Amino acid sequence: MTLILASTSSIRRQMLDAAGVIYQAVGPKVDEDQLKLGMSDPHAIALRLAESKALSVPGEWVIGSDSVVRCGSRLFSKPRDRDEAAEHLRFFSGKPMELTSAVALGRGGSIDWSVSDSAVLHVRALSEAFIADYLDAEWPEVGYTVGVFRLEGRGVHLFDRIDGDHFTILGMPLIPLLCALRARGLLAQ
Repeated sequence: MTLILASTSSIRRQMLDAAGVIYQAVGPKVDEDQLKLGMSDPHAIALRLAESKALSVPGEWVIGSDSVVRCGSRLFSKPRDRDEAAEHLRFFSGKPMELTSAVALGRGGSIDWSVSDSAVLHVRALSEAFIADYLDAEWPEVGYTVGVFRLEGRGVHLFDRIDGDHFTILGMPLIPLLCALRARGLLAQ
């Protein structure tokens, strides 16, 4: 039985690889902006995106996952370019950022299971010089992330404190997913 990860995210692949999960990665076919229209709840958005990704790829068992960032009352998407990434970082500066990640497991064209989880990342005050140096070092990789950071890279320097699950912050609630895969006989008990 083949397990498919509907994602192009290198960090999600690294998480599954490190956990010893055997899968195939296939790029999902979803219009994220269209799916988010009219929605404001981060958990609902993350779940909708994860479930849509899990349903967008044919297969007996398909994993879909996505993340959403809210800072204040504003929801953020991945930056379109480096200038927008700098604007996002300026907005985040000195504020708590809520990151919500969801993961879904599709089975034969319907959602069998899904979960979302949130973490709060307290962004320290960021100077213009820091933002420029940070983007010099981390661009374009952070352009593929909704919060303009990779916790496994220099993004760790953005924060004073982090409250929440490490895997949720990386972009996929891994522990609940592994439990769901074991419960369905897709991983050894």
